[in-house]
Amino acid sequence: MSFTTPSGTRQPRGALLRFATRMSVDHVRRTGGKSMGMNVLILSTVGRKSGKVHQTPVAWFAGAGGSWIVVASANGAPKHPSWYLNLAAHPDRVTIEVQGRKVPVTAEELRGAERDAAWEQVVREVPRFGTYRQKTDRVLPVIRLVERG
Repeated sequence: MSFTTPSGTRQPRGALLRFATRMSVDHVRRTGGKSMGMNVLILSTVGRKSGKVHQTPVAWFAGAGGSWIVVASANGAPKHPSWYLNLAAHPDRVTIEVQGRKVPVTAEELRGAERDAAWEQVVREVPRFGTYRQKTDRVLPVIRLVERG
């Protein structure tokens, strides 16, 4: 299944954002995957343009069959986060660090009723995700990460 959710209109970028991401990755590793009251994993994607590996801390939620659910919310930013675009380009070249282990995964964007049910779970577990939807005109992509066997 392809990634086709359209983006919004603008996106913050720059050195400060990259620095904050690096600091967040270090924090997640030090705290064992907890941040701001959420379960957080480190998502390693391959850059769609650069081909370089990028690491991003992302909140996760338990999915069916031992999968992980993540949301490309970018805190309600108008454009998708870069990691979502990297997943779209290389959904089978993804690794996560979660609960002390590195796991190769494949990314699948959820659609329809399956997406809606996962979204409801996310908002029920972490209500602030509901506010992200109110900040933007884009649909927030919901992604399932499934361990590659």
